[in-house]
Amino acid sequence: MNDNAEQQPLTANPSYAAVQLAKAFTTALTHGDADTRRRAEVRGQRWREVAAGLAAGRLTVGSRTPVAGLPAWVTPEVVRGGFATGTASAGGPLQPYETEAALSFGVPAERRALFAHCLTEPGLAWLWARLDSGHYEIGVPEEAALLTMAWLVRHGETDAALDLAAELEPFADRLRFLPRPADGAVPDVTAAVHRHTVSDAAGTLIRRRPNEAVETQREALAVWQPFGDELLIHWLRTARNGRVLELAPDAGWLTHGEVLLGRYRLLAAEHTRCTRHRSPQENLGILRGALEEIVVGRPLDARRLGLLRHAVESMVRRRGLPGSAGHTALRRSQAEQAARPSHHALAQLMLRRLSVLPQETGVPDVAPLLRAVTEEESRETGLPAAAAVPPRIGQVVEFALSAPLGTLVERGVIPSAEVLAELVPQLVAATTAQAYRDEALRVLMAANYRAFRDRRSLLLLNLERQVRVEELPWVRAVSGQRSAVLNKADGEGALTVLRQLGELAVQAFPGTLLPNPLVRELGELERQCDLGAPFVEELAADIFMGTFSPKFLTAARIAGELLGGTLYERYYGIDYAAIRNLAIAKTGTALTRSYRTRTSPGFARLCTERAGTTSGSWSAAANGTVIEQAQILTTHNLATLVHRVGIVPRPGWADLARRCFVTVCRLTARVHHNTRPLGTIKDAAYAWRQMLFHLSLCPPEDQGRIIAGLNEETARHPAQVAIRLAPALAGLTLVAEGGTFGGDGTTDGGRARRFLGWSTDGHWMR
Repeated sequence: MNDNAEQQPLTANPSYAAVQLAKAFTTALTHGDADTRRRAEVRGQRWREVAAGLAAGRLTVGSRTPVAGLPAWVTPEVVRGGFATGTASAGGPLQPYETEAALSFGVPAERRALFAHCLTEPGLAWLWARLDSGHYEIGVPEEAALLTMAWLVRHGETDAALDLAAELEPFADRLRFLPRPADGAVPDVTAAVHRHTVSDAAGTLIRRRPNEAVETQREALAVWQPFGDELLIHWLRTARNGRVLELAPDAGWLTHGEVLLGRYRLLAAEHTRCTRHRSPQENLGILRGALEEIVVGRPLDARRLGLLRHAVESMVRRRGLPGSAGHTALRRSQAEQAARPSHHALAQLMLRRLSVLPQETGVPDVAPLLRAVTEEESRETGLPAAAAVPPRIGQVVEFALSAPLGTLVERGVIPSAEVLAELVPQLVAATTAQAYRDEALRVLMAANYRAFRDRRSLLLLNLERQVRVEELPWVRAVSGQRSAVLNKADGEGALTVLRQLGELAVQAFPGTLLPNPLVRELGELERQCDLGAPFVEELAADIFMGTFSPKFLTAARIAGELLGGTLYERYYGIDYAAIRNLAIAKTGTALTRSYRTRTSPGFARLCTERAGTTSGSWSAAANGTVIEQAQILTTHNLATLVHRVGIVPRPGWADLARRCFVTVCRLTARVHHNTRPLGTIKDAAYAWRQMLFHLSLCPPEDQGRIIAGLNEETARHPAQVAIRLAPALAGLTLVAEGGTFGGDGTTDGGRARRFLGWSTDGHWMR
């Protein structure tokens, strides 16, 4: 997914499609797993479509409308790298629900016939029933189109409905505009979100297979150890002074031996996991083999008799005589271990519990699902009563918990900023939809937004931007139904959600760069609030072409308003006053133009100069140094969140600074013996920069106390952490005490350094 396409031009390379096709072809032919081969075949087919479309001129790489004949609002099928396959996500063969609907409507099983029926009174009545009940799903945004049209008709917006139908009609034969039926209403996620649905959790449990190693051990303890004891007892009946076959076997002994061998054959046929009992070198195999010889009347030769006696003696010596206190205690413990229910059996019980819940939403309370096995369940399943649910199964259920984001973070369901970014669209969808006054329309637009956020980004050229949700014809058609509720000054609406999300991301994952999907959702909320505070994405060094959109300069100016004269400005050698003047000049120039500029050459030039790279030169490392300077100047959204959004993280700035430094130390520890350490060093520099930001918002006395205590934190980590961070800590102390770095970011002969993540000539921390 290309989250950077709106910020930079990319170089389209059609040969990329050929390489991906070759990889998919190889995997489909050679991989050992059948499911992986099938997925590779599907992937290969899509890349063949890409290659064929490029060759035939049906696809235009880098365009917002990459497929000839399809407008920008149509959801394209996109493969890795942002290439469109030429197929619409809402296209392809009729879905089963469409076929069933055609049968129910009494029309041909064709999309155009379904579309036409929905424009009739019976069709509108069917759509209105879906709107009223909420019993529908929106898998791709196009499936919300006819419902929106029906809403417009019912509310007297006939002209808007006709205009929408006219815009959709040319594609009625190719795209599915009919909503998917659902058993229950669309869930309301205004306050709670979930990482997985109940159906997702059930699917995870279904895919889990019994652990072969565990089940093999269980079979050994429950079947073969007890049987081995029986054989041992049988042989000991022939012993004198501990030596077996000192007493001649009688007829009763031989008869019982035949019974034991018969039982062995039955057990071996039924219990096939263990194989050691078949080995003639194992004790059980020796005892069984000798018994087979004696029962059929063949005396044991000296070698075999010696093996038998050695096996019996070693078994008695190791575990004691069967029936002795030690042996009995051991077998009791092993029997209890074998009787414990397997994870697989408990997973089947959990599937029973999940099966009675609504499948396409989360679970408001997981405690009843995680309780121990009840008496009734024990009778029905054979599982022991009071058996606890294992943590691994409990975690699967926990991931389906539906709760506020903060609760999910506290419970470990959201372990990272990346996972947080996956869930935020659920909340943003509900928040964005709150602007619609009508409840049915509000639910529909929330479902549409969630589906839209699953749309994969295209590879774009020339700073083109991705399609936004407001560009969809059915969203445009109801744009007049939005109220101003989102901008209420009493704290309701998008600003409140934006502030909550910002605080949660900063305080829950200190030292972590905000991932691009999360930045995108924050940007959507900011547009709803109209704060004039843009959020900027992380740019990829390998495709960066040296330009920035104007919002980067705006973000840097906001950072200067907050951080001018602070430790942050001094440490990184920033002149925020000059950035302010640059932004003012840029604004003045823009006012004299009749068009909107798409780049900020002045900001790009400033970043290039600060990075010390040559304008026009290209390498991933050189690009990285320029991008890093942009992140330093803008604080990568931290200043925007604090200064414009108004976040106030609960732990306080001092606590966040300390926690960021813990992240720095943890990452620095990974550099040692790392053959490819540059990515880790870059992440450590991100965390260091966030520490500087939080530290700069602390009072001077707190700054001094925190900096003085950083060495105590390094002492808690391996010794090489303190050694590697010593130049950075010396540089921080120097600047905090009023000193400055030289032009190369060092001082004191290199013993004190400014900590940056990117370098074009080998990093000093390696």
